[in-house]
Amino acid sequence: MFVVCGEALFDVFAAGDTATGLMMDARIGGSPFNVAVGLRRLGQPVAFLGGLSRGFLGERLLRALREEGVDERCLALLEAPTTLSLIGVDEAGVPSYSFYGAGCADRLLPLSALDRLPPETQAIQFGSYAMVVDPTASTQRALVEREHGRRVIAYDPNVRLNVEPDLARWRDTLDWMAARTHLLKVSDEDLALLYPGVAHAELAARWRAAGVAMVVITRGGEGATGYHAQGEVPVAPVRVAVVDTVGAGDTFQAGMLTALAERGALSPDGLRALPAEVWAEVLAFAARAAAITCGRRGADLPRRHEVA
Repeated sequence: MFVVCGEALFDVFAAGDTATGLMMDARIGGSPFNVAVGLRRLGQPVAFLGGLSRGFLGERLLRALREEGVDERCLALLEAPTTLSLIGVDEAGVPSYSFYGAGCADRLLPLSALDRLPPETQAIQFGSYAMVVDPTASTQRALVEREHGRRVIAYDPNVRLNVEPDLARWRDTLDWMAARTHLLKVSDEDLALLYPGVAHAELAARWRAAGVAMVVITRGGEGATGYHAQGEVPVAPVRVAVVDTVGAGDTFQAGMLTALAERGALSPDGLRALPAEVWAEVLAFAARAAAITCGRRGADLPRRHEVA
């Protein structure tokens, strides 16, 4: 079983004027939420570990998890609001963002939630802003410290500067995680923010020296490259008529984890021993899954039968 840790929220889009104000279109979101849904749609057992509001927005998030078949044993239901990311577009079509998350449930994950980790858990996925906002960040770090020697730890920083604008905070978290992570996936966009001008291979070598078994750097329409003990594992892009790229990185992560599970490689030693040719298959599967999401509107992640 997988456990995905992090935030579940609503992306709220301005949907036009009314006589007295604005219409809003609120859509379920959050990178970790997407990864959990993606894993389930790809046929993997998965639990979501995070804080949800007891209010009506939290109830909608909980219903979505249930409808997808995501295990809810690790959820913490809290008397706190749900995070909202408001997105508007000006007359020139340029989007603007406002983020409302202070004091919200996804930032208040208690340590007691860790006691409900399913005993059958094989891998734990971390990522996005839940790793840099306290107290949730401290709770998740406690879980990493407790489990990284026993279960696969996967991490995708998924930098969101509208939540935490301090790049040093993101870099410090990545450095801390690199010493405790077995599978690190990071986008070239995030690297351009965190380490401008530094070669990808140099960064990958640094993280592998810290203990990461596999570093995967995704490059959007240019494909991806894995960095492993046996060298680089390049993955060509999958050509698709792009509708949008929302959820593509989350799909890649879910696809990569699924392909590893299907090959029985979900252990720290299993990841290190996996030969380069099998890693190529794993990353190609993830790229195909991500391409399907790019061909659809929004974070509509594929199901297993759709990924050939």
